[in-house]
Amino acid sequence: MKSKPVKMALTKTRIDALAPPIRGRLYVYDARTPGLCVCVTATGTRTFYLYRWLNGGPQRIRIGRHPDLSVEQARAEARKLTGDMARDIDPQERKRAVRREWNFGAVFADYMERYAKPYKKSWRHDQAQYDRYLKTLAARKVSAITRADAQRLHAHVGQEHGHYAANRALALLSTVFNRCAADVPNPARGVKRFKEQSRDRFLDAEELRRFFTALEAEPLGDWRDFFTVALLTGARRANVLAMRWDDLNLDRGLWRIPAEEAKGGEPMICVLAVPVVEILRRRQSECGNGPWVFPGVGKTGHLEEPKKAWRGILERAGFVDADGKNTVRIHDLRRTLGSWQAMTGASLSIIGKALGHKNAATTQIYARLNADAVRESVNTAADAILEAANGRKALPAPKENPPKRGAK
Repeated sequence: MKSKPVKMALTKTRIDALAPPIRGRLYVYDARTPGLCVCVTATGTRTFYLYRWLNGGPQRIRIGRHPDLSVEQARAEARKLTGDMARDIDPQERKRAVRREWNFGAVFADYMERYAKPYKKSWRHDQAQYDRYLKTLAARKVSAITRADAQRLHAHVGQEHGHYAANRALALLSTVFNRCAADVPNPARGVKRFKEQSRDRFLDAEELRRFFTALEAEPLGDWRDFFTVALLTGARRANVLAMRWDDLNLDRGLWRIPAEEAKGGEPMICVLAVPVVEILRRRQSECGNGPWVFPGVGKTGHLEEPKKAWRGILERAGFVDADGKNTVRIHDLRRTLGSWQAMTGASLSIIGKALGHKNAATTQIYARLNADAVRESVNTAADAILEAANGRKALPAPKENPPKRGAK
């Protein structure tokens, strides 16, 4: 049975008090102005919309962001839009006509404000991609950007920065047009992407010894601990950087990554290997007064950018090629834990649970696993990593994946 829409007399205090949903969006309608509602996203963004039937179907017309727009201003704009529709003026078509005359720089700014910042934790990555690859289109009218332009851009980025970067730039261009350049042909549609080879880089026993030797020479203890924790938990870089004491249960060896920080938008439980718990207990005694496990001096309050420290470690370990490019990425530490779990006998489902994968085909299998099984696997892999780094024991290289059932 479909639930009734939430309705109340909207005020600033009531809007501020609305709890964000765990996932998706929450719509709360104003009891005083027909059709006016506020949308609350899982990230806490609050935006006013007008919900009305238009051209035979329901439409949500964006009015503006709260608190940039007051409730009274939103009500006034909702009444104005309702009056326009009563005179057969389509507000959506009027907006589309204006956007057709925008240049790409304005359309991208609109995309960032209306879609990326409210709904994407990775919006800064979109901005960086635009600045690096798409800004050459900024002054062009969106109606004048053609598929040939998109093909040239894709080819140029591929030649200068690689196939992966070119495909991501093309995907962003397509998203911006789909979201904000209504009634303008999407120039990225039909452009053939480069074929990408999935990355399976991880550190073997000899490389782990070099890595830990270089890590010991790192002058800042915070970074030594950060990279060790990142390796032995298999957690994503951003999650380790933003690790809070409140989210840790060191007695049970568990770390709860909140939904707003987790990639899949759902809270994740990470099982901590014994060496990780030992590092965290030491850090708690040394710097456990604030909220962050890895405190920093930036605006976030925690460590933010490990690139400089990472580069130094790679240079000392010999993980830089003749052209000066890094041959190991921070994300490869995550793959290293999963690979060593596989080499020490863990099943794919256990590995998926340990790394927090959200593959739809295996999520139910992950959900049935208990923490003890994951803990045993993580501890075994962590011990093997540390043994290899110290040169006491080296495990054989992983076997090739067996052929799929039915394959010849």
